[in-house]
Amino acid sequence: MKPFPQKWRPSLGMIVVMMLLVVLCLPLGGIWLFRFYDRHLVRQTESELIVQGAFLKAIVVRELSEQNFDPARLSVNAVARKDPTFNIILPQLDLSSSPILPRRADAKWNEIRPTPIFSTLGNDIQETILAAQKTTLAGYRILDPNGIVIMGRSETGQSLAHVPEIKQALAGQYSSVIRKRVSDNPTPSIYSISRGTGIRVFVAMPIEYQGKIAGVVYLSRTPSHFLRELYGQRWNVAIAIVFILAITLVIGLIFVRTIKGPVDALNARTSRIAKGDRTALEPLAHHGTREIANLSQGLLSMSEKLQDRSDYIRTFATHVSHELKSPLTSIKGAAELMADQDSEMSAQAQRKFLKNIINDTDRLSQLLDRLRDLAAADSLATEGECRLGDVTGSLRHQFPDLRVSCDNDDQMIPLPIESAMIVFSNMADNSTRHGATGFDIQSSMNSSGLSLKFSDDGKGISEANREKVFELFFTTRREHGGTGMGLGIIQSILRTHGGSITLINSSAGAVFEITLPNP
Repeated sequence: MKPFPQKWRPSLGMIVVMMLLVVLCLPLGGIWLFRFYDRHLVRQTESELIVQGAFLKAIVVRELSEQNFDPARLSVNAVARKDPTFNIILPQLDLSSSPILPRRADAKWNEIRPTPIFSTLGNDIQETILAAQKTTLAGYRILDPNGIVIMGRSETGQSLAHVPEIKQALAGQYSSVIRKRVSDNPTPSIYSISRGTGIRVFVAMPIEYQGKIAGVVYLSRTPSHFLRELYGQRWNVAIAIVFILAITLVIGLIFVRTIKGPVDALNARTSRIAKGDRTALEPLAHHGTREIANLSQGLLSMSEKLQDRSDYIRTFATHVSHELKSPLTSIKGAAELMADQDSEMSAQAQRKFLKNIINDTDRLSQLLDRLRDLAAADSLATEGECRLGDVTGSLRHQFPDLRVSCDNDDQMIPLPIESAMIVFSNMADNSTRHGATGFDIQSSMNSSGLSLKFSDDGKGISEANREKVFELFFTTRREHGGTGMGLGIIQSILRTHGGSITLINSSAGAVFEITLPNP
């Protein structure tokens, strides 16, 4: 057999471990793939800012109404709404599609100063808004119609009108953007509520007062981070990880129990079988899976057949050498006597020795023919079928002195015609050599297959020889040229096709039964 190429191959155990690591990493890696949850957190942050901005806008509008502020003093008209009753604002930011803008530009000083009424309004609501800010952690700025900050801590009195989202809000349109968050503070821990990400959501909501734009509510907040959410559920996450590890361990044990263990045991068995250990042909203690059980059964069955074949060949070689040695010894002895007494041996003695040499030569030739038939029996086609009448017809021509009969000429035999002829001719030859003149074949079908019963009217088989009749080279007609290989050839052919032959007790003649499974 050609040796396997010498190259590195992973072991089954290594593959199992790698698969388990992949299984283990999938849920853990899913934590990082969970980043899509940031989309929801950004959308949620915008929704919260919209709600907070609506309340702040309502506060500003109420303050303007209480101070009887004249809208004619406002020069910017609000964008007309389709439904004046409702002003529904839906979140529009999407972390996967919305651009992340640079950090917001700093506020600028402007020559335009806010009107006293807006300055007073900013001072009046500042305390309330700052108190709310401590809870929401959002950044609040109230801008007048010119974009001047009237409430916004250090930026109060400065202009943000140059910021794009505020420009859009001053034009009467709601605007929201995502900007990079840049901080001079050190990176916070993962459980920081408001500083866990590098982005910040900005919302600019126009303040509509009697059809005019009275200013802008500008809000900002850093969205929460998915790690912070996980940290909040850290004990549940820990339990989940322990559960995943336990499941992975169970899967590993199942792999070892059902696959790796039986395969390793099967490999060990093959090594023992290769060394000739017949005890290794016993079934495995544990097969694991149905496929490994079938593989084990097939491998051990094949190994057992190979062992039997090896024993058969060894026994066969011993018998053949014995069968060949006897005539060769006789031929050699006769030739040596004739060579030593060439001048003194009478013509009658020479004829006797020559006759012995010829008889032994014929015996060797017949034995070699039988050996060739036996070798051919193992290489015949294993598939095909033939008609019983065709086989018996050929037997009548081959054995004209033998009366061949059968009960059903149309019966199909699950053997190729070549194999069937070897089996039937050897059966008929045995009958004729034991004085039979009639040879009858009876067929019957059952659930297991075809049964063929061969019976003759010859001398039969004695009780003492019944147990030896299937032994290779056993014959009662050795002096008449018998080789004792006919039944061995039949057995070899039937074994190839899954059939068998047995000797049936009978009061007269010999009766054999051949069984063949259904094709």
